Amino acid sequence: MTVPDIGGHVAPGFERVREAFAANFADGLEVGASFAVQLGGATVVDLWGGCADRARTRPWQRDTLVNVWSTTKGLASLCVAMLVDRGLVSYEQTMASVWPEFAAAGKDALTVGEVLSHQGGLPGVEGEITVRDFVNHHAMAARLAAQAPLFETGRSGYHAITHGFLSAEIVRRVDGRTLGRFFAEEVVGPLGTEAWIGLPESEEDRIAEIVPAPRRPLPLPPHPAARAALAHPPLDAEAANQRWWRAAEIPSVNAQTNARALATIYGMLARGGEAGGRRFLSSETIAQATRKRVHVKDLVLGIPMRWAAGFSRNDGVTYGKNRNTFGHSGWGGSFGCADPDAGLAMGYAMNQMCANLRGDPRTLALIAAVYESL
Repeated sequence: MTVPDIGGHVAPGFERVREAFAANFADGLEVGASFAVQLGGATVVDLWGGCADRARTRPWQRDTLVNVWSTTKGLASLCVAMLVDRGLVSYEQTMASVWPEFAAAGKDALTVGEVLSHQGGLPGVEGEITVRDFVNHHAMAARLAAQAPLFETGRSGYHAITHGFLSAEIVRRVDGRTLGRFFAEEVVGPLGTEAWIGLPESEEDRIAEIVPAPRRPLPLPPHPAARAALAHPPLDAEAANQRWWRAAEIPSVNAQTNARALATIYGMLARGGEAGGRRFLSSETIAQATRKRVHVKDLVLGIPMRWAAGFSRNDGVTYGKNRNTFGHSGWGGSFGCADPDAGLAMGYAMNQMCANLRGDPRTLALIAAVYESL
């Protein structure tokens, strides 16, 4: 396959990262993508290439945006962490102390940290639901507050969609703003980068078309939590190509951004919460937000997960060898992560989705090339 022109730059010593990025296209694994790396506050990799549509008629540009699915969860969890840093909420207080209605159906003792680490037992909502219902935050939050947990604390069941409504309601209750607005005003604006949870129509022409992975249905794990999270309702990746989806605030799955922005945001976290002379949150709060809270075989994903308060702790493979690295990945392959020991952050965003639950060959090759370049 012909390799498209690769835009951007790499710092001296990081040439093998450009080679790995180009190889993903040469191997037929990409349609369009961007990859960025920050090291010690400097951008050492900023690459993009390919096409923004499946027909391959629109080149992927420097400012192309794309839906990054669950990579959004790391961004939403950062917003909660900033409120923890300001003393407005803590991970150890109960959800009900922030959100009184949440105490219903035996959930009065669940803490904020437990809910954010997928231990809350609310991986889906009961009753009839369609994907279009996700645009109504208040209705979704009310349904989650009213229902009983599907499993007990100490086990984890990935809250694929509901995590966003739970984190957004925490933000709304203690700050008053929607999570999308808080993210725009407190994270994106001050960092001078580009990411939206709730995309304005003015940015529509910059969006890349999501290209779903070839359909390879995987059997769901047997626990009811798996069906609640992943099949009620089933999510069609084509939803991300519609204006109503991009306009909504679904803070678990619909951030529109690019690799540069992800690396910028996680770069701030890799440097202990500081960027551009501004303190976003303390290193102590980052430690609270990213410490391991549960490490078990996830009832929904069917694999061992090391969950922090909305972030995924590295398993020594997914984000490189350093187990202190944390971040979040999205359906199909996107990710953002921070390695605080190395002062390193990476972001990857693409439109061709991969079917791998873990071990996307594109990201493994890129991350390996980064660490080989250090």
